[in-house]
Amino acid sequence: MYVDESGDPGNNTLQTKFFCLSGIIVHESEWHQFIDRLVVFRQTLKSVYGIPVRSEIHSAELIRKNEFGIEKHQRLAIMRNYLDELAKLNSISITNVVVDKQNKADDFDIFSAAWRTLFQRFENTLTHGNYPGGYRRSLGSVYTDATSGKKLTGLMRKMKAYNPIPNRWGNGYRNVPILRIIEDPSERDSRASLPIQSCDVVAYFLMQKYNPNSYIRRKSATKYFDRLDPVLNKRASTANPQGVVLL
Repeated sequence: MYVDESGDPGNNTLQTKFFCLSGIIVHESEWHQFIDRLVVFRQTLKSVYGIPVRSEIHSAELIRKNEFGIEKHQRLAIMRNYLDELAKLNSISITNVVVDKQNKADDFDIFSAAWRTLFQRFENTLTHGNYPGGYRRSLGSVYTDATSGKKLTGLMRKMKAYNPIPNRWGNGYRNVPILRIIEDPSERDSRASLPIQSCDVVAYFLMQKYNPNSYIRRKSATKYFDRLDPVLNKRASTANPQGVVLL
């Protein structure tokens, strides 16, 4: 599972009202196909728009800055095309977590709550094989952007030892340690990782669905995230039609 985030994980809602995580899950047997499709897409961007294949696609900066000499509406169209390319892939599944910071207590750990939830959903996905090419009781690993590595490692190790899950019926909790995710989360430089850049695009438009900026609203792009519907992990949350886990 490759993961990136959008929004600030702090409790201050003046900067962002939501914190979002998007994880792209791909089975090892589908990995080469996944990467090859991303490379072909980047080659197309180079031939059409002149964007170097090895340059980083960072959604917020691409929309905000004219780094490649492309009109702003075209840069937004590139992001829309990126979402459409991901939606065509039958080799991936995308799990999403959104934390509404506005209704949380001052001591609520937004970062940990979001990541714990995403790790748990990945564990569930591995256990039940709910992704293309998967089978029950698979093992998995997590790859993230190079941020908050130590905190994520500590969080993962705690969940592998003690992971309280509320009982479905009655009060109390039971300890269900994370077993299917192996190793600590591994950091990747997003500049050199097409999957991480893809997660960035997904997380950005997930945020724009729940807390759109003025440009996205003006361009009627608040529902671009919906274009990913074919590859969304809808089993992550039965309470949301797109499977988005809302906290």
